[in-house]
Amino acid sequence: MKHLPYFCRGEVVRGFGRGSKELGVPTANFSEQVVESLPSDISTGIYYGWACVGNGDVHKMVLSIGWNPYYKNVKKSVETHIMHTFKEDFYGEILSIVIIGYIRPEKNFDSLEALISAIQDDIEEAKRKLDLPEHLKLKDDNFFHLPESKLVNGH
Repeated sequence: MKHLPYFCRGEVVRGFGRGSKELGVPTANFSEQVVESLPSDISTGIYYGWACVGNGDVHKMVLSIGWNPYYKNVKKSVETHIMHTFKEDFYGEILSIVIIGYIRPEKNFDSLEALISAIQDDIEEAKRKLDLPEHLKLKDDNFFHLPESKLVNGH
């Protein structure tokens, strides 16, 4: 994973609508254009890092890159779960992320409950790893400060 940390930015688009509803884990989805621009050696799987919506605060995040085998997606997706409760949706906003590390490969699950349990374990592992000093320093990276021209709705 020679491309890590990987800095990525793009507009938040509507996803499959199941993160919040079925999994209890809301996700922000990038457009196909952003997904297709990822370096080819960033393999599918679950990662952790930092995320910022517009020029808001930087929060811990965990993300999935891939086809989500449980749901049998036909298109590769990048779905970011930001460990923060937002008051409202932020479709159309600019999401900036830094992918710092890898948690596990993508895999299929026998049940929705098993998938939810794995996601909760991923979130806990991401929280632990992001508290390490070498990862905390990236939270303050200048990458997260968008120029005014890139802001949407004042964020």
